[in-house]
Amino acid sequence: MKFIRSKIIGNGHYTPKKVLTNDDMAKMVDTNDEWITTRTGIKSRCIVEDEFTSDLAYHAAKMAVDKAGLRPDEIEMVVLATVTPDNTTPSTALKVAAKLGVNVGTPAFDISAACSGFVYALTMADNMIRLGQVKNAVVIGAETLSKITDWTDRNTCVLFGDGAGAVVLKAVEGEGTSADSGILSTKIYADAYHFDSLKTTGGVSSSQSTGFITMDGKEVFKYAIGSLAQGAEEAMKLAGIKIEDIDWLLPHQANIRIIEGVGKKLELPDEKVIVNIARHGNTSAASIPLALSEKIEDGTMKEGDVVVLTAMGAGFTWGGAVVRL
Repeated sequence: MKFIRSKIIGNGHYTPKKVLTNDDMAKMVDTNDEWITTRTGIKSRCIVEDEFTSDLAYHAAKMAVDKAGLRPDEIEMVVLATVTPDNTTPSTALKVAAKLGVNVGTPAFDISAACSGFVYALTMADNMIRLGQVKNAVVIGAETLSKITDWTDRNTCVLFGDGAGAVVLKAVEGEGTSADSGILSTKIYADAYHFDSLKTTGGVSSSQSTGFITMDGKEVFKYAIGSLAQGAEEAMKLAGIKIEDIDWLLPHQANIRIIEGVGKKLELPDEKVIVNIARHGNTSAASIPLALSEKIEDGTMKEGDVVVLTAMGAGFTWGGAVVRL
C-alpha cells in the first residue's frame, strides 16, 4: 500500500525594493549599526512603499507556481500565513488566488499564527493532501510588518522587515518511511498563557485599529530557544530522523542569538544552520519560506536534502516540520 506525501515541487520568494540599512535606522532612532548587529545579527531590512501584503504574496506564489509547472486551473488550494492582511475580511489569500487565476470554487484562506504561521500553514496543506482532499496546494508566508511597526521604538523597529516566500506542494506516493521525498512530519504547538508577551496594541474588536508591535524581549528570548528546539526535535522524532541525518536546519529568522542558541542546543554545526537575517530582518511568517526559496535558488539546498524547519511566534505559537526536498 502506497503512502501519500506532500512534495515541494516549486519555490518562490519576493522582497520590496526599498532597503533600510542600520545606518538609515540610526537617523530615525537612537541606535547604531554596531548595537543592532551585535544584538540581532541584522544589517538591513526591506520595506514596502506602494505594495500590499497581497502583492508580495502574489509575486512569491507566481514564482513558485511557474517553477512547479502548474497552470492556474490546476491549483487546488491557496493558504496564506500572515498577521498583516490587506483587509480584515475577506482573506488576503483570496486576492492572491484571483491574481493567480485559479478556478472558481478553489479554497483559499489565511492563517494567523505570527512567526509560526508558515509551519502552521504547511501543516494544514499537508494534512489536506494526505487526506486526499486536494492534490496540490500553494502555501505562502507574507508580511508587511512595517505597517505595524512603531518607528519611534528602537527596541522593536530595528527588528522587522517585509517579504514573502511560497512553495507548491504536490501529492506523491511514498513508502511511509523516512526515506520518502516530501514532508515527512509536522508538529505544531501553542501556549495561550503568553498572549501579552508579544502582540500588537490594537485590534478590530478592542480598539478598531491595527496598533503597533510590542514585545517583552527577555520573555520572548527565554522561551524561544527551548520552543524552537522542541519543534525541531519532535518533528524529527515523528519523521524517524536523527540529528546526523539532517542536511539543514532552517529556523525562523528572529535574532542571531536565538538562531545560534537553537543550533547549539541541537548540537548542530554552524554550517548546517541556515541564516539570512542579516539582509531581511525578522519577516515573521515569511522568514522560513523566503530563506528556503533563496537557498534552493542559489544551489545551497538540493534535491534529496533533509531540511528541518522550526518556528516560534506570538501567542506563543511554535512548531516544526521535516522535509526531504
